[in-house]
Amino acid sequence: MKVDVALVHYPVINRNGETIGSAVTNLDLHDIARAGKTYGVGTYWVITPFKEQQDLAGQIVGHWTQGYGGSVNPDRSSALSIVTVCSSYAEVLAAATKKFGTKPLVLATCAKEQVATLRYAEIRSRIQQGTPVLLLFGTAWGLSPELLEAADGVLPPLCGPTEFNHLSVRSAASIILDRLLGERDEKEA
Repeated sequence: MKVDVALVHYPVINRNGETIGSAVTNLDLHDIARAGKTYGVGTYWVITPFKEQQDLAGQIVGHWTQGYGGSVNPDRSSALSIVTVCSSYAEVLAAATKKFGTKPLVLATCAKEQVATLRYAEIRSRIQQGTPVLLLFGTAWGLSPELLEAADGVLPPLCGPTEFNHLSVRSAASIILDRLLGERDEKEA
């Protein structure tokens, strides 16, 4: 299985649709790394161009992989060992392409239906056939329009039975990883 995830902190949008950079959070680092490790993700890329945010992410990851935290919680160390901090989407795409030996299928996530939406069953099948995939998750209010357009496709939005639709990126990443990589009943689509 060749699946990587990237958590984008820039460029993302705010509630007014303006392109911004968002802050790295401890919870996003931990929870997405744990979900990634559980589902066999190769690398969890954390994208931020801001030096202070890169340093913060490095300190958090270092504490759990090389510091005291890793010695008292080896499972957390194992999960956070898949984290790599990068400054841009271009840097991640180049590194993932080198790692996989070919450009991965880049799939964006969005809380709204998009024109280039691909179905989970189709992507599951492609992953099982060995297609390398890079999943882009946006912080704040989601990926910028230019990143959505740069992707090869967009996964369907996650929707419940209510009008409310604003999951945390941690929750969305876990659900999407399960839909794409989780074990399925024979009757499930």
